[in-house]
Amino acid sequence: MAHLQRRLAGLDGVMQRLTAEIDRICTMSDRIQASGEVGHWQMSLVSHRVGKCLTYYDMGSTRGRVELHSSLSAIVYRHVAPRGSNLGFQGRYALLEDFMQNFYIEVINAFRREHELPEDYTPRTRLELAEYMAFSEQYAKRRISLRGSQSQQLIVLRAQAFSRRQPAETSVDMTLVSEGAKTEAAEAHSRSSVVQQVREKMMADADDPGDGVMRDRVINTLVEYLKAQNQPDCVDYLALKLQDCSAAEIDDILGLSARERDYLQQRFKYHIEKFSQQHEWELVHQWLGANLEAHLGMTPTEWADFLVTLPTDHRRFLTLKQTQPAISDEAIAQTLGWTPKKVQRSWTKVLKQAWNYRNQARGSEAS
Repeated sequence: MAHLQRRLAGLDGVMQRLTAEIDRICTMSDRIQASGEVGHWQMSLVSHRVGKCLTYYDMGSTRGRVELHSSLSAIVYRHVAPRGSNLGFQGRYALLEDFMQNFYIEVINAFRREHELPEDYTPRTRLELAEYMAFSEQYAKRRISLRGSQSQQLIVLRAQAFSRRQPAETSVDMTLVSEGAKTEAAEAHSRSSVVQQVREKMMADADDPGDGVMRDRVINTLVEYLKAQNQPDCVDYLALKLQDCSAAEIDDILGLSARERDYLQQRFKYHIEKFSQQHEWELVHQWLGANLEAHLGMTPTEWADFLVTLPTDHRRFLTLKQTQPAISDEAIAQTLGWTPKKVQRSWTKVLKQAWNYRNQARGSEAS
């Protein structure tokens, strides 16, 4: 570490910038301030930011740059050309490289500006490069508010603006347009409430810095879960859905037939539900503002009505789950005379019932 500490912009500089960024996020985030757990959030944010930095540090300069460039290029590949253009790979690739060069200039200027660095600052050490590459990824993926409570990643908006400056072509594949509309409608109809709510939240506005961090954490954890389940197709599908690709575009990119896509959607739905209601239920429900302390996202009236629908043993089970300080599942099993496996099964069942009840209640209010 000695060679890093010779310069302020080495280890000390990186730590100072990291500390300032965490303080800024925690101060600006209404959600974090209202949580009463600012210290917990600070530690979580530090872990997230340091983890990103170390990932690029371990990859080194060359591999890190390649990985970053590949990741960002994949996000904007379909956005850099004018809509309806018939550009082949070479033409689109040339536009992509032009766009990325311009975007990297924007990123280094943003890095200097946000960290109040000199205009000629350039990362030089391996640690500084790792910090800068982590910032580049985070900056590119920042979500910008749009009309209608929608948002989009900053790099996508930049690519779309870039494409509008290119000569437009008039040819449009009407078959693709019509097929996309039909398949999207069918997909929306078949999507479960769990999948729909999780995906909408992933695509939703993230003005609050704390929400943005939680969103990234959930997505990263979901990707790791899908990889652990040996579901690379589901990882690809998730990435494309987060880019708001139509069903027809997904078919084309992944080389799927309609039947293969239907099968992939069913697998994706299964794993999303398992992830949300079993594997990482606490993380997902905290992110949705529906953790146990918040009555699983229900109002007091909804919660009271929901409890009435449960059998007596499940109501007692919920009471034990809400006990503070929290008691272990093993202790709950012993109290109720259940096996630990029954505790897990019952909890998954209660979560699913609560999810459905909450959505039905909100749906009836809307109608």
